Amino acid sequence: MDMPILRGHPLLGRIEPPLWDWTLEAADLLTVAKGGVVYGPGRFRRCLGVVLRGRIEVRRESILMATLSAGDVFGAAALFNDGGDYPTTLTALSPCQTLLIPQECVRRLLRECPAFAEDYAAYLSGRIQFLSQRLEAVSAPSAEGKLARYLLSVGDKELTLSATQLGRRLGMGRATLYRAFEALEGAGAIARTGKTIRVLRPEALEEAISENRKES
Repeated sequence: MDMPILRGHPLLGRIEPPLWDWTLEAADLLTVAKGGVVYGPGRFRRCLGVVLRGRIEVRRESILMATLSAGDVFGAAALFNDGGDYPTTLTALSPCQTLLIPQECVRRLLRECPAFAEDYAAYLSGRIQFLSQRLEAVSAPSAEGKLARYLLSVGDKELTLSATQLGRRLGMGRATLYRAFEALEGAGAIARTGKTIRVLRPEALEEAISENRKES
């Protein structure tokens, strides 16, 4: 299997050719149609997954955790965990294909490839930081703070989605969401045009969060 997208990959790119060839032989390809479940609470494998093509939405109940695209990794939560359920649901937003590297392959890579072990530790550290930011985003004390945290956690300067979708992700009604929009627009933090939200001043979003902390 020749997979150009994985050459130079931040997690897999430093595995030496003989060991990488063995890993690919032991791995499986999983193809899922649009709308299909890639991983779910009762439907998963103890594998490290890599998205080869397509986009995948990651949700925990009603909360959007992330959107994965080619090169992104998933499955670490189940890899060395004896729990019976996977914590999130991964749904294909488009036809997608993933590479599933079995647990035993990952064990061997950790033992025999120090570069992979270092990169895997760095990957897990990044996941911890990301999940901490997402937790803060959904636990902010007010609608304004929650919206500000969410926009910062997404990491993009521009986000396009409907108020209904955003309200569902944040767990708030449209009226509450619009009041939060108005507050952040008034502070010069964001600008809205239809369904598109542009972050103008990330520092103003941080200030909004700080103010909400003081009020709480």
